[in-house]
Amino acid sequence: MFILKRQDVDIKTMHHPQKDQQIPILSYQGQTFRLLSVFTAAQEDDARALWRDLTDNRGKACVLLEEPDRFSIWGKIRLDQFDEAGPDTGTPTAEATYIKACLLMLQVLYMDVEDLLGAKQARQFEGDIGKMFAAWKFPQAVTPDAVKNLLTVDPLAMPQLPPWQDHHLHRLLEETHRVGKDFFGNANFTDRALEAIEDLTVNEQALFRRWLQQSPSGKLWA
Repeated sequence: MFILKRQDVDIKTMHHPQKDQQIPILSYQGQTFRLLSVFTAAQEDDARALWRDLTDNRGKACVLLEEPDRFSIWGKIRLDQFDEAGPDTGTPTAEATYIKACLLMLQVLYMDVEDLLGAKQARQFEGDIGKMFAAWKFPQAVTPDAVKNLLTVDPLAMPQLPPWQDHHLHRLLEETHRVGKDFFGNANFTDRALEAIEDLTVNEQALFRRWLQQSPSGKLWA
């Protein structure tokens, strides 16, 4: 939508309606935007790739803000809708590409457990992942049916991805790796799991791999 400089915009904070925290709000020509993602100055290519994906491929109204030390992406909101929004509005969900990639990796591991170790072990895997979702309060992953869907429904075909945040994905990667080692006895499954992201576009694969390299849990899968 727009690529703007800091002097082009006005950034203020407002109190989140459901949380005791301040939320940055960007204003430009009478329009308001909330913060979605922040990138360092060295991550300019990643920032531009995500901004183009959001605006060109997914029809989102977004601002890419260029500053000397960082790049940030802001999504358009209406303040009256923000005031009425649910409790998670102030904390952006993770980039959809990252959620899809993590689900693809989880699903191929689940399929490998079933194919190589049998249905009984697959049910145990499903139970272990369900306990992890519950323990770390993953949204839309509470019921057994929800867990089953997350393990079996192609994320590229999901009508709506779960609204997980980056910290959920870090925890998912850590716990999936731990559970995988428990079932297979080693970490040889990681290469096979990473092959699953080939279902994504080339740009999405590159974006996810860069994010994975920089994430706290990424070293487990590198």
